[in-house]
Amino acid sequence: MEKRSKYERIARIYDILDLPFEFRRYQPIRREMWTGISGRILDAGVGTGRNMTFYPADAQITGIDLSPAMLARAEMRRKNLNIKAELVEGDITGTNFPDKSFDAIVATFLFCVLDAKHQLPALRELARICHPNGEIHILEYAISADPFRRLMMKLWAPWVRWAYGASFDRNTEQYVEDANLDLIETRFLFSDIVKLLILRPRAAS
Repeated sequence: MEKRSKYERIARIYDILDLPFEFRRYQPIRREMWTGISGRILDAGVGTGRNMTFYPADAQITGIDLSPAMLARAEMRRKNLNIKAELVEGDITGTNFPDKSFDAIVATFLFCVLDAKHQLPALRELARICHPNGEIHILEYAISADPFRRLMMKLWAPWVRWAYGASFDRNTEQYVEDANLDLIETRFLFSDIVKLLILRPRAAS
């Protein structure tokens, strides 16, 4: 509930806070992470709807977020862009979606926000609601190996934690096996600090 309260407070200015990064860094990344998926897609942690511009035209999109205020901003964006999408309020660690509901799931910086204790439950929930042949695309930050860039990230970290409740070093990969998921691919999309994880529900033995 603490994270929900935080995003309820910052929803009105969230896009302003992110503006410098959105146009210089995130838009090309968003385009790439949505490439190659179709069908029924879940935008997990839809936020204010920044991904909407990149939704596949023929896909059936559902967006879920914990914060009603963020969803209200997403709904305004959806109407302005004339996007067909269903927006629902919910907790990604325990949704009401039936098993195997989605052909693909996209989570953009969602796992940067989730605390360690919520990482595994969230991944298990994504594994449950993703079709066995589907893909889960997770975009998150990683601490750079470059000394100067790593120092800058450490200096930024307290503000990022205060403003967003987020962290640069969640290392979501460590929970993948226990969540009954297979890690298909990991690749960096911006320097060595923003990476894309592609996961798939593990086939039943």
